[in-house]
Amino acid sequence: MMQVRVLAFGVLKDVLGPEAVPVELPKGATVADLLARLSESRPGLQLRGIAVSVNAEYAVAAQPLAEGDEVGLLPPVSGGSGAAEEVGEEPVYTALVRERIDADKLAAEAKRGEDGAVVVFDGIVRNNTRGRKTLHLDYEAYEEMARKQMDELAREARSRFGVRQVTIVHRLGRLGVGETSVLIVVASAHRAQAFDACRWLIDTLKKTVPIWKKETFVDGAVWADGEPFPAGIGVEAADAQ
Repeated sequence: MMQVRVLAFGVLKDVLGPEAVPVELPKGATVADLLARLSESRPGLQLRGIAVSVNAEYAVAAQPLAEGDEVGLLPPVSGGSGAAEEVGEEPVYTALVRERIDADKLAAEAKRGEDGAVVVFDGIVRNNTRGRKTLHLDYEAYEEMARKQMDELAREARSRFGVRQVTIVHRLGRLGVGETSVLIVVASAHRAQAFDACRWLIDTLKKTVPIWKKETFVDGAVWADGEPFPAGIGVEAADAQ
């Protein structure tokens, strides 16, 4: 036998709890075997449409597990730790922060003389969702994995769109109405590439980076529904049986 540690995030944490859960499996067991074991032992655990990570990397259902592996159960996501004082000369800057995001400062720091455009996406907390008045939002992340994913996205955007610099900063913890939850800044010689890269970054981040949002309204609280995982990341329903 072997033992793995299971971490649940978002709405799944309401069933499994906030701490890592040890699970014993036969040697050679796969991700699919683990999901089947959890489905049998936790009838209220909804595993359809989730993604799974092994040691902070996305995993497929057939992936074998080993003693001591850390397995993350990732519901569809809501769409470096701690921001440095300045973006600096590094062409990629990503961070998870718990303090307010200074959008103007980060946008100004991204500019260089060779840039012809700086495009900014500033995602802010609005005061309602589908007619329900919002009191506040709480964001949580699988932080080790989220940092890796954000850095990889920023570097891929530079390569794919030919932009000079990418900044991605996401807030964690409790946010009030009007506060910035995620900031993306793209600096480029040309506006078309900057616009395209910025749109691709926020759309992809919302589908792949493991960050979840809990919305608290005047009449209750709920984990926000996420978008389905892209092909190759999400575990198919049949694999979660």
